[in-house]
Amino acid sequence: MKRNHAAVFLAASLFLSLLAGCGKADSKSGLTPVTLNEVAHSIFYAPQYAAIELGYFEEEGIDLTLVNGAGADKVMTALVSGDADIGFMGSEASIYTYAGGAEDYAVNFAQLTQRAGNFLVGRTPESDFRWEDLKGKKVLGGRAGGMPQMVFEYILKKHGMDPKTDLSIDQSINFGLTAAAFTSSDADYTVEFEPFATGLELEGSGYVVASLGTDSGYVPYTAYSAKKSYLEAHPETVQKFTNAIQKGIDYVNSHSAEEIARTIQPQFKETPLENITMIVERYKQQDTWKEDTVFEKDSFDLLQNILEEAGELPARVPYENLVTTEFSEKAKK
Repeated sequence: MKRNHAAVFLAASLFLSLLAGCGKADSKSGLTPVTLNEVAHSIFYAPQYAAIELGYFEEEGIDLTLVNGAGADKVMTALVSGDADIGFMGSEASIYTYAGGAEDYAVNFAQLTQRAGNFLVGRTPESDFRWEDLKGKKVLGGRAGGMPQMVFEYILKKHGMDPKTDLSIDQSINFGLTAAAFTSSDADYTVEFEPFATGLELEGSGYVVASLGTDSGYVPYTAYSAKKSYLEAHPETVQKFTNAIQKGIDYVNSHSAEEIARTIQPQFKETPLENITMIVERYKQQDTWKEDTVFEKDSFDLLQNILEEAGELPARVPYENLVTTEFSEKAKK
């Protein structure tokens, strides 16, 4: 039975509404504390980490606390409960929550990535790989209703394949654990984020054969959102946050992969610098990061199309309600 995403998010919000929210008073440093809950800690989000390491948030008067939510559903739960001020995740989560009837729903105010950040990894190098080659194969996939899985299915359908009948997709493995599972499983392929895709290559356990970001085209993969009430109560803080992210975007789009890798390395202490450089270069080559944070209507419509094709869209929702470009437009000036 298809998961009722809206019910999950709303139940979580009702249960957690008794918990205390994030404090909004200025910290001793004179900076405004902001708690950001991210869907994953990945080099895919290099502009955000560049903004942190280069002090752009402090320049804007923000004392940022970063929390790894480990999944969009968990990030949304933290956001609606007040445990996080800002959530960073796939915008499908905001659509599910809004469609479920939430009054104080999450509004997307800044987009970061414009392509999928995961890669298809196979057992052997395949310089002539075609998506049709997955027919009859077993693939380790992602959570139903999550952007990684939906983009994967979107690509398969573009190539005339039925995700349910033309191949076997194992969705039983938790996010972040598929790479480890792949080394000992009987799967032919796995869909991986970085640094796991490069990690499998370096240890000789797998080889990147395709980029989902390249083959899916421009997709509004991840964005920043906050509850409607937070945006109304703290517009200056949201503007400063967006300004810092824009500075991070400007940095990664104007510096080399090696420079970016050195800047964000403190965020990935267990990953060698050369590995970070390889991953950043791979993301730069596929035009991962936007020039600005404006979340365009065409992108939102495409997102809803992907959700609809995946059978995960409860109902079409209005762009004007779930997206604001006010902060992004000011940040890019």
